[in-house]
This record gives sequence, C-alpha cells and structure tokens, in this order.
Amino acid sequence: MGKKSVKENKSRMQLSREKAGLTREKASEAMVYISDDRIDKLERGILQPRPEEIVSMAETYKDPELCNYYCSHECPIGQKYVPEVKLKELSQITLEMISALNSMDDEKKRLIDIAVDGTITEDEKTDFAKISNKLDQIALSVSSLKMWLDNLRLTQDIEV
Repeated sequence: MGKKSVKENKSRMQLSREKAGLTREKASEAMVYISDDRIDKLERGILQPRPEEIVSMAETYKDPELCNYYCSHECPIGQKYVPEVKLKELSQITLEMISALNSMDDEKKRLIDIAVDGTITEDEKTDFAKISNKLDQIALSVSSLKMWLDNLRLTQDIEV
C-alpha cells in the first residue's frame, strides 16, 4: 500500500489522482501501460507526459478537466490555441451559451457586410474584433458543455 503524500506543491496530475482515491500503484494497475515509477516522475515534473498518458489519466481518475488543463497550461501549441475551460453546472453553461448566441443576433448582419467582399478594411477591423470575441465566447460555452458531458460520462458511467 502506498504512503499518503504530504507534499505542499502538488502537480495537477497528482491532485487529480489523489482526488480519485488512487495510489500511484493502483493508478498504474488501472492504466496498465504506465508504471507507478513513471507516474511518480510525471507528477514531480521529471518527465513530460505524452498526450495519450494524460487522456488515460483523465479517464482513470474520472477527471476530464485534466486534459484541458494539460492542453491549456503544459502543451506549447495548446497554450496558444486552447482556452482553459472550468467545469461548471449545466444551468450556468446553458445561460452563458444562450446569452452569447443572443448577442450574436445583432452582429450577424455586420459580419455578413464585413465578409461579403473577402477583405477586412480599416473601418471594419474594430467591429470584426468584437464579433470575433463573441464567437470565442460561444466556442468556450460549447467547450464547457462538452466537458460537462465528458464528466457525466466518466463519473456516472453512461454514454452520452
């Protein structure tokens, strides 16, 4: 049986594993191809995880946020292109998404006007930036909903 960690600055991977109630040994058994020694080195930052290891950990620990955390904080490509998504309640996600979609009602015509000639002129740049930000809000809401569904699938063992 593994000993309980008293380390203060725990990595996101270690916190996720401990929240799942798993020792490194039990996590290794559940993931089969990742040794407990490798888990230790990954958690301590001695080794960099491979993406498939993060996916396996997220599934084993029933923590879909772990994948998003890795992509948005650790992966050089993800740091540039993947926003951090926090797990929220379905009602909050739904309200945020509806709000973002409703705000696009006013912007649709302007987006068509901007896009119709295939170029963005100087006088269109400010409006295009505002529209782009609203589209980012919608994308973030969709990502939140997908994470909520992944969490439901992992924690309640159902297919969605």
